[in-house]
Amino acid sequence: MRCFLFIALWFIAGCGVFAQSEQLARNFFDQGEYEKALKVYEKLYQQNPANPIFFNGLISSHQQLENFEVAESLLMERINRSANNPSILIELGHNFELQEQSEKAKQFYEEALQSIEGRPNYAYAIARGFEQYNLLDYAASAYERAMEMNGDRNFNLQLARIYGEQGKIEEMFSNYLDLIEDDMKFYGLANREFNRYITEDPQAEANVILRKLLLKKLQENPILLYNEMLSWLFIQQKDFSKAFAQERAIFKRGDNNLQGILNLAVLAREAKDFDSAREIISYAIEESPSPVFNLQARHFLISIKLDNANPEDYPEIENEFRTLLVENPQTDGTLNLKIDYANFLAFQLDKKEEAIELLKNTAETAKSDFETARLKMALADILVVQEKFNEALIYYSQIQNLVKNDVMAQDARFKVAKTSYYKGDFQWAKTQLDILKSSTSQLIANDAMELSLLISDNSLEDSTQAALRKYAKADLLSFQKRNPEAIQALDSILVNHKGEKIEDEALLSQAKLFEEEKNFEKAEYNYLAIIDSFGDDILADNAHYFLAELYANELQDPEKAKGFYEQIIFNFADSIYFVEARKKYRLLRGDTIE
Repeated sequence: MRCFLFIALWFIAGCGVFAQSEQLARNFFDQGEYEKALKVYEKLYQQNPANPIFFNGLISSHQQLENFEVAESLLMERINRSANNPSILIELGHNFELQEQSEKAKQFYEEALQSIEGRPNYAYAIARGFEQYNLLDYAASAYERAMEMNGDRNFNLQLARIYGEQGKIEEMFSNYLDLIEDDMKFYGLANREFNRYITEDPQAEANVILRKLLLKKLQENPILLYNEMLSWLFIQQKDFSKAFAQERAIFKRGDNNLQGILNLAVLAREAKDFDSAREIISYAIEESPSPVFNLQARHFLISIKLDNANPEDYPEIENEFRTLLVENPQTDGTLNLKIDYANFLAFQLDKKEEAIELLKNTAETAKSDFETARLKMALADILVVQEKFNEALIYYSQIQNLVKNDVMAQDARFKVAKTSYYKGDFQWAKTQLDILKSSTSQLIANDAMELSLLISDNSLEDSTQAALRKYAKADLLSFQKRNPEAIQALDSILVNHKGEKIEDEALLSQAKLFEEEKNFEKAEYNYLAIIDSFGDDILADNAHYFLAELYANELQDPEKAKGFYEQIIFNFADSIYFVEARKKYRLLRGDTIE
């Protein structure tokens, strides 16, 4: 037993010494000290000639020192002693490649490929050997030969990766499609790779290739997978009508699940393709046998109409809200409908008392603290619009107790701060905001930080906080949907408090209001004024980004948009808009997004 224990300890100690020596050799090699690396590898190789790591280190060290004949001799000795290792042929070829003897190198590479026919099991090792030296054509050939010889072998994943590196987009897409057709577990991987090449431009090379491949696959093998992937492609291109055609096919041939169509309607709405969103959701309403789904879909259709409605559309929308509520008096799922209707009454129709009565009646039948909190939040918001600040603050405080661990509680605390700010109680507002800077919701934390900074910046040089009070009033007018009055109030600040800290804030807020009022030229003027006069201040990146968005989406000037996105990339690397600006800049430039 003691003898066995001694042998085991000796073996472990020996392994430790080898590992330390190999690490030392590797360090010398990485630092370019090839003579020292060679000496260590020679000792290691003498002690353990079968270890491939020591052998490869020895060969590489000789090659770095241009001892090519020595390396060749060692490789020939190794291949004579191990006839079953064709990977050594690649090493010999590489040794000649380093000497710029391409023809000799090619002979050994071809011989390595040829060996696959006799030893197909070595295909993977041979291909990896070629990949090690970036010999991608040979690596692809190795995998292809192995698959030709044995149909059961599947190297589609490896080939897809190589084709991607070679820029052979069609072959890459085709291999990934073969992979996921055989095994859906590869769908996520393939989709990530497709995302690197597919853009919003339907005429981009990669988009055209993938579309043609999918259509061909669908004709040859009409499985739902290809409809799903075509739908995904059309969604990336923001072509929701074509995506809808695919989703209809999936619905009719699948399990009659309308979820994909509903998801598509939501995406179309988010992309502001309201016509497609209406068409898609109308189809879902016609096809749905479920009263609950029908209610949700019709509610969604009303929301789409509200997105770009004019005052003359309000009577029709009000009638649709009332009809839906009358038809579904006791149906589960009407809470969101009632809250949206109350907001419509209060903010669009100025029927605030009717909205408050609806919310209070609904609260009496609430089934959970969460539902009660949501109703109180909507109620408090309307009270703020009415400038009943103290009553609103009570409701916001109650919400924090009802849903203590929910993000809604943090939202309510932010609204406490915002309401105090509207009242002119800036010190209490800032106290609440400073707590929220560490909110788990990044959006709330960012909003809290911005408002806290606004208060502190505009309290230092003006102890009366006159300009800040005017700005808070303009902010309230904006919340009350009284945009023309808010714009006028900000005009007063820009005239009477020019040169003060508040000026850039007023310009930015007014620009956003101009955009809401479709007065894009005035919005452009304000953004440019911020960039010209406050180019080094905290709102400069906001102005650059919003102006780029304005040029891209409203003023149809992609070249100017590209220029302002570029400014963010090069001058505002720490901006919260940096990632989006880089993505949109590269899309405008026509880059492949990775």
